[in-house]
Amino acid sequence: MIRALIDTNVILDIALNREPFFKYSSMIFDRIDDQILEGFITASSITDIYYIASKQKDKFQARKFLISLIQIIEVIGIDKDIVIQALESEMPDFEDAIQVFSAKSNSIDLIITRNVADFASSGMNALTPQEFSQKFDIPR
Repeated sequence: MIRALIDTNVILDIALNREPFFKYSSMIFDRIDDQILEGFITASSITDIYYIASKQKDKFQARKFLISLIQIIEVIGIDKDIVIQALESEMPDFEDAIQVFSAKSNSIDLIITRNVADFASSGMNALTPQEFSQKFDIPR
């Protein structure tokens, strides 16, 4: 089974039904259901998703979405070592660095994100939801 960290933007595509991204982002969860993919998200992404979803929808819907989400994917923690690695890294985006070092410390295979370029120098394989779908032949 492939272990993938799912970036905040992919989850928000689903939570907020953002087109044209919703289709491929939601297909990621079909692969989790098929047990081809094991999904992970960082604890910091949970707070970001709650904040953004509660502003664009409401707090009740944001909480309901997150309760459903954590039934399907695993939440991985962030500790002092991960924060230090992210701060000392040369990655320009601190949030992305947190995700990379969290993924590495949890033996995660790849990151699924709409911003692949942000992870180019991270040492982690990153794919868009569409690339992942095509690579693993998800029917369209």
